[in-house]
Amino acid sequence: MSELAKRDDIEHKGEVAPMVASNAIINVIERASTNPEVDIDKMERLLVMHERITERDAKAAFSAAMAEMQGELPTVSEKGEISVNGQVRSKYARFEDINEAVRPILRKHGFAVSFRTKTDSQSISVTGILSHKQGHSEETTMQLPADLSGAKNTVQSVGSSVSYGKRYVLQAMLNITTSGEDDDGRAAGLLDSEKAQAELNGHLNYVALVRDLFQTIAAIKLSLSEEDYDTAAEAMSELTEAEKTRLWKAPTKGGIFTTDERTKMKSDEFGKAMRRRNDDEEAES
Repeated sequence: MSELAKRDDIEHKGEVAPMVASNAIINVIERASTNPEVDIDKMERLLVMHERITERDAKAAFSAAMAEMQGELPTVSEKGEISVNGQVRSKYARFEDINEAVRPILRKHGFAVSFRTKTDSQSISVTGILSHKQGHSEETTMQLPADLSGAKNTVQSVGSSVSYGKRYVLQAMLNITTSGEDDDGRAAGLLDSEKAQAELNGHLNYVALVRDLFQTIAAIKLSLSEEDYDTAAEAMSELTEAEKTRLWKAPTKGGIFTTDERTKMKSDEFGKAMRRRNDDEEAES
């Protein structure tokens, strides 16, 4: 069994092994703390190791709970209406309806959702935080222009844009589907151009792609952090060429891989690992 398969097996068959490892380190730290002759550097290394194991356990629990929850998330009916001159032009799922539909399911699987906003003179940023009870959290951010449509004052403009952002950020984080499509977006006056529509669709599609490939991406990121290029290459080989291309997005534009991770993936070491992996696959075929 490969190292990647072993990790996946541990994550899906339970948390006994990580819990045992974490508890063992805690016991060592507790014993060491009572020894006046203990090596401080060793204590620090043990604490760092414990933090890494705790973070890894939390990520694994988040991933497992998310995978289990996905099948229970409902399709939300579109009860919101966008009218122009008294005629309904399109419908959309309201934030309160999405929130009401998913809240019991989130609670059942140990998740909670919160939001934070940031405003300046030109735009409004809405960030959704999906937190799991074991400590790991994921964030999705959408940058929006202020909604100046209609006869809105400043407060109404901010409120309209925030409501719009929360709606689509929540849909993106949980990959929520609705019974139809909000095809013009005039509810917040934000999608009055084909360019804006394309940018929004691209953002939502990218977030959905990351959610679908979360376990593979997490394995790549973890292996790169440990400079385990062979395991990173093994995880990377699970992606199609189209998926690799779509994921290769600059971090400044919301890409999932950091600048440091992208640098490692461009390194000679990673390139050699990928070639070894390709050679092994060809030999097996």
